[in-house]
Amino acid sequence: MADSPHISEPTGAASAPMVLDAVDRQIVALLHENARMPNVDLARAVGISPSTCLARVRSLRERGVITRYTAEINPAALGFTLQALVSVRIRPGARHLMEQISDELRMQPEVAQLFFLGGSEDFLIHVRVRDSDHVRQFVLKNLSANPAVALTETHLVFEHHTALSAGLRTVL
Repeated sequence: MADSPHISEPTGAASAPMVLDAVDRQIVALLHENARMPNVDLARAVGISPSTCLARVRSLRERGVITRYTAEINPAALGFTLQALVSVRIRPGARHLMEQISDELRMQPEVAQLFFLGGSEDFLIHVRVRDSDHVRQFVLKNLSANPAVALTETHLVFEHHTALSAGLRTVL
């Protein structure tokens, strides 16, 4: 499993897809939909014994197919009633600071997700905040005050839906 809920393994051309058989693919698909599915139910659903299922899940974790289990939390229930996407462009002369900036941003409690981008923007930050003043303070303190930051653009999120990962299901 990954050491941190905020860091995922990099993906790219150097990463070869794992070779999974049909049973492994079923297990991954079922756990993707419900990570709390008991092993006995998982084994029954894919037609194998519970001990075999447990060994396969362990193997999937060891091979890095399953990196972590998580709970999806309703941010509004914790007082974070506003979400925003903040795009960030770093000054050309400050590109050497990108890793440091990324590390600092990932440590901020408001940051739900941080994307390092190719293109005109360098980062896209998904923040969860109490209100518009909170997002304003986040941008001012963590971005605008940083001399390495050339430009920020903030987009308020009116609705957020987690994808059903249809694309993932088609390869599974």
